[in-house]
Amino acid sequence: MKPFAVILAFFALFGGGLPAAERKPNVLFIAMDDLNDWIGCLGGHPQTKTPNLDRLAASGVLFRNAYCPAASCNPSRTAIFSGLPPHRSGLYRNQQTMREVLPQAELLPRYFSRHGYWSAGSGKLLHYVIDPPSWDDYFPDKAKNDPFPRTFYPKERPVSLPRGGPWQYVETDWAALEVTDEEFGGDWLVTEWICEQLSREHEKPFFLACGIYRPHEPWFVPKAYFEPFPLESIQLPLGYLETDLDDVPAEGQRIARNRYFEHIKKHGQWKKGIQAYLASIHFADAMLGRVLDALEKSPQRDHTIVVLWSDHGWHLGEKEHWQKFTGWRVGTRVPLIIRVPEGAPGLPEGTRAAGVCDRAVSLVDLFGTLTELCGLPPNPDITKRSLTPLLSNPKADWPHAALTHLDNPQNYAISTEHWRYLHYHDGAEELYDIASDPHEWENLASQPEHAGKLSEMRTLASDSMAPRPETKAP
Repeated sequence: MKPFAVILAFFALFGGGLPAAERKPNVLFIAMDDLNDWIGCLGGHPQTKTPNLDRLAASGVLFRNAYCPAASCNPSRTAIFSGLPPHRSGLYRNQQTMREVLPQAELLPRYFSRHGYWSAGSGKLLHYVIDPPSWDDYFPDKAKNDPFPRTFYPKERPVSLPRGGPWQYVETDWAALEVTDEEFGGDWLVTEWICEQLSREHEKPFFLACGIYRPHEPWFVPKAYFEPFPLESIQLPLGYLETDLDDVPAEGQRIARNRYFEHIKKHGQWKKGIQAYLASIHFADAMLGRVLDALEKSPQRDHTIVVLWSDHGWHLGEKEHWQKFTGWRVGTRVPLIIRVPEGAPGLPEGTRAAGVCDRAVSLVDLFGTLTELCGLPPNPDITKRSLTPLLSNPKADWPHAALTHLDNPQNYAISTEHWRYLHYHDGAEELYDIASDPHEWENLASQPEHAGKLSEMRTLASDSMAPRPETKAP
């Protein structure tokens, strides 16, 4: 592009002669599905390969103690996009329907649109729906309300893991596919569309959301992403302990032993499943790399806030569990990375590179954080806490705890910087000192010397838990 054209593009994009303080930054909002701490900068598994997640973390602030609002897709994503945690909305389960529970809620992209932004998205951002009125544009076509583009899957399924019965999720399966990224489609098509939006000029600042579906099941990705993980070299999860459930109350054991792990071991698929999860993460990371490269090449690169998050964690045998839906750290702690450029109204100095924050934070606070960073009026209807003080100083005082819900209003987990507390509907409890026991192997709830801490953690729960209305499954 010629120099004069570059100047014209810059002025069209960033508001012409507007003073810097009046320009609104763009937002690139990136979700990865079912991603736990198996990324290089979080150290969750020694064999993972995530160069793009790591380079993004090195350029912004990495939150090493971030937690999802709920331990399953629908309530977690609804909380993030509505700014309403489950104990306020009443949406606790995947089987509930967002618009039946929250018919009037204004989601994050619509809020940005109403305040002068162009809001667009691609891929899975909500739970298997797009919610068309919330977006100005979407790929695939928002009118169809289906967030998934063409994706290559094997014709004969299952490929690796036999079906154990009607209780087994049909997508719990894995395989290396003899296709290219482009032939695979899926996240390649999602990120291709996102890259196109980043490369073009915009009359308004944008809120652009990118939903990368992997490492969500099924763990089918091109063969090239399996090759760095030879099966004979696969290591078991760092948090696995054979006797881990011995001191866990009955309700916790019931949630943990959901039949998947025993079924997977019975068919000799444990290490193959770990290999496929690592391969799926590697593929998702490559798709992220495409987006980051496109942003770096675009005129928006120095005027775009980047936020990356995952909706919840994932077990691969820890606590004898496979899947999500638990309150333990492996199922609730998630990657969160935020990079803010200089000149953002809510943080004029921007974030410093390679910032690391160990305060316990919740993803439900992203709504309030982004409106503050972009200089938008605060939404009076949502949880109003903002992470901006921690973006300015990752070691700033942070007196807050992070609350994660399970499927019942009285099944929840509370996280602070050094402690975690789990509460079940029958009154059973767990307490962990994650400073010395990061994998939560020793439940301290019954030990007299920790009675004071147990009492303190109880007080951090919400005083009001909204009931769970039953709705039709989406």
